[in-house]
Amino acid sequence: MRLFKEFLITLLIAIVIFIGLQISIKSFEVFNVSMQPTYYEGDLIIVNKLAYHFENPKRGEVIVLYAPGSDARPVLDLFFTQHTTQFIKRIVGLPGDSVEIMNQQVFVNGIALTEPYIKEPPKYFYPEQVIPAGKYFVLGDNRNNSNDSHTGWLVPRDDIIGKVWFRYWTADYPDIRFVMIPIFGVIVSILLILVILDAVKGTKTE
Repeated sequence: MRLFKEFLITLLIAIVIFIGLQISIKSFEVFNVSMQPTYYEGDLIIVNKLAYHFENPKRGEVIVLYAPGSDARPVLDLFFTQHTTQFIKRIVGLPGDSVEIMNQQVFVNGIALTEPYIKEPPKYFYPEQVIPAGKYFVLGDNRNNSNDSHTGWLVPRDDIIGKVWFRYWTADYPDIRFVMIPIFGVIVSILLILVILDAVKGTKTE
């Protein structure tokens, strides 16, 4: 009976951890060149899905969002599940900001942004626009090769999936997701075996 109880407790802990991971973070693969040189195609990053439940998005933060016009909203967005209908971009304009792009510079509220992270200055013109409430103006760091807000769309707050936390694997190396999954399974199995052995030992001692 004690053996079953220990096994059940371990299983419940594993389920709680799994659910917690699904709710809070997500692995995302960069699919295009729009965020170079910050992120390259094939990079694997971790997205904090809870970040904006506690604070508002800030200018300069890199986010993952649902692509404009996409109705794809997965019911179960697994940690390693990838969706090409999700974009990665940098927040440039907040609700209420005025944004204008001219003379190869981005102006927010009349002030030119200092952007050491971009690949090259934008070569296009974007007329001044005031960002409506609940919307965000986003750009790719590869300014001249990015489908972003300068092409005519803004990001509703509800379409922001989360804030990019960190890159855990670079495109320069092989994809390790399919290695991590079995490793995670082995670790959980070892923990279960240890719990069972401990329970058996305890039973013998009694």
